[in-house]
Amino acid sequence: MANDINLDQVLHTFIVEARELLEDMEAALLRVADEADPRESIHAIFRAAHTIKGSSGLFGLDAVVTFTHVVESVLDRVRDGAVSLDESLVPLMLSSGDYIGRLVDAVERGEPQADPKTEPEGAALLERLQKYLVEQDAPVAATASTGATTATAGGAAHWHLSLRFGPDVLRNGMDPLSFIRYLATLGTIEHIVTLPDAVPGLDALDPEGCCLGFEIGFLTTVDKAAIENVFEFVIDDCALRIVPPGSQVEQYIELIRSQPEGPSRLGEILVRCGSVTARELETALRSQADSTPAQKIGAILAEQGKVAPQVVEAALARQKQVKETRAPESQSVRVDADKLDRLINLVGELIIAAAGANLVAKRTRNLELIERNSTLSDLVEEVRDSALQLRMVKIGGTFARFKRVVHDVARELGKDIELAVSGEDTELDKTVVEKIGDPLMHLVRNAMDHGIDAPELRAARGKPATGTVSLNAFHDSGSIVIQVGDDGGGLDREKILAKGIERGLVEPGRAMSDAEVYALIFEPGFSTAEQITNLSGRGVGMDVVKRNIAALRGNVAIASEPGRGTTVTVRLPLTLAIINGFQVAVGKSVFVVPMDMVDECVEFSAEAGHDYTDLRGQVLPFVRLRELFDVPGTASTRQNIVVVKHAGQKFGLVVDGLLGEAQTVIKPLSRMFAQVRGISGSSILGSGDVALILDVPLLLQEAQEARSVAARHAESLAAGQ
Repeated sequence: MANDINLDQVLHTFIVEARELLEDMEAALLRVADEADPRESIHAIFRAAHTIKGSSGLFGLDAVVTFTHVVESVLDRVRDGAVSLDESLVPLMLSSGDYIGRLVDAVERGEPQADPKTEPEGAALLERLQKYLVEQDAPVAATASTGATTATAGGAAHWHLSLRFGPDVLRNGMDPLSFIRYLATLGTIEHIVTLPDAVPGLDALDPEGCCLGFEIGFLTTVDKAAIENVFEFVIDDCALRIVPPGSQVEQYIELIRSQPEGPSRLGEILVRCGSVTARELETALRSQADSTPAQKIGAILAEQGKVAPQVVEAALARQKQVKETRAPESQSVRVDADKLDRLINLVGELIIAAAGANLVAKRTRNLELIERNSTLSDLVEEVRDSALQLRMVKIGGTFARFKRVVHDVARELGKDIELAVSGEDTELDKTVVEKIGDPLMHLVRNAMDHGIDAPELRAARGKPATGTVSLNAFHDSGSIVIQVGDDGGGLDREKILAKGIERGLVEPGRAMSDAEVYALIFEPGFSTAEQITNLSGRGVGMDVVKRNIAALRGNVAIASEPGRGTTVTVRLPLTLAIINGFQVAVGKSVFVVPMDMVDECVEFSAEAGHDYTDLRGQVLPFVRLRELFDVPGTASTRQNIVVVKHAGQKFGLVVDGLLGEAQTVIKPLSRMFAQVRGISGSSILGSGDVALILDVPLLLQEAQEARSVAARHAESLAAGQ
């Protein structure tokens, strides 16, 4: 049973890494057309396909291996310069990557593998791919059942593999023979000798232990790293030595001398030219650290027989020619998302418990206990910040997805559109990132369909032939702001207003600001499209965008300029878990304002009946929380105004008392209270009471509406006189 569990874990790792490799492959395919020297991107695409094929072979995923092998063969011809990665091949490779992704998804769901040669979509793609292989030699035929292959390709070289599997390889869910079978797909196994020397007598034989060794003569055209990759999943449970063919030495020397400038440490040069694998270099470095006096790395590699002395000399010569550069190494650990969520929940409970302990300490008036609790609170705050930082991810990963969307949709629409991205390093909570993808997808597709002008119209307006859709992200007042813009024709204000009147959403003759008119497109079923397409026209999408963003405690606004373009601004909280809050009291009720939005606190001094006050010569609209939430009792004699700032605008919240700053654990409201206006969540205080978290963007809207109503009322009174 343990073997099954380990194998499932390894398979899950393969699925995750395969998807990451497909993302890397897609990103490289989309940027290759814009690069003056695309060789590195082409190599990255090939490596991704090669690694997926190799890993799939270890699990017997024949469908993935069969299809990816053809993709890899085409990419190999691209690397050799025999095939150009042009506008016709890039879409084919993107579609092939999508198909590989669907095969991997089927593996995850446990579905039987469909043969790409007979399955309609796979067969169609293979037929198109084969057209790029018409001049290629026949592939090497393998007969894994006998451990040997018959046909060989021109230019193959003889390698010798000395392989000793560790005793625990079977217990870890690995089949040694599967690695040898997969090795046969990369070339010809000319001979193989099984060494049973380590097999004990029957009385000491462990049926779950592996004691066999193999000496293999191998004819292939692939490089040393590719051979080592065959044993990637078992590399730590075996002793592997790969002896390169002697005829390769001169080729290695030539490769070293012809390398472009880059990382030039001797070991790195040897790895880059294919003479030494990264694992062999690691072993040599450990030997270097243990030797006294320290030996040169080249001498160690030559002594271990890992590389010919001539190759070391050539690498040393190359090392003198270029300046040493070393990119900083990044270290990361893959953590299950559920474990991370569990940690955040525990930190939230810790904050609530610490607040309760602090409250009790103050009641006892024990100075030592109060001091200890103060230290504890500081530590809890540091733990909170560190835990939340674990969930913060860069939005660049989400933005990168839209390069493919823009590429495909532009072809479908017959428009020339490019994507401009900025602010990719802006960080926000991973939960927000996961949920904002679909709304952004709607906005980007709408910008391309409705926003970007037709080519002939752009030419008439004097615009560049290539339209631009832009994605930008930045932090502002404790929120993250994401902007989706286009340089198209802008929104037709009058057309939107007429449609709103037609549908009864707007009273005829009512004066409306541009922002109010543009907000109509978020109404359910609202559409001004004259015809229905695959992308738009059915009146669905934008209302879903607004609803999903509102569910994340965010808001969305539109700005448009006729003939110049449109920008949709989405404002979201940085995190959905824990925030710094400012507590205020209204009667016996406690409310929390996100601390990042609090600008200042002033004494309340507005005239009776007015919903605004004078703040150092500026009009400050405000909302009376007691009236808004119908809190019983009478207002205190000394009320305060909490001045909050959102989206560059200020307004006030009239409260009875100021309780100060406190860490706030956000608890979602139940469905029963989901429609309560002005409240975005709740939190548990140290006393055990519940405090409500204010929805500042919605309260700003309330303040603006109240002020607009008052202004219209004043105008009507003046007109009546």
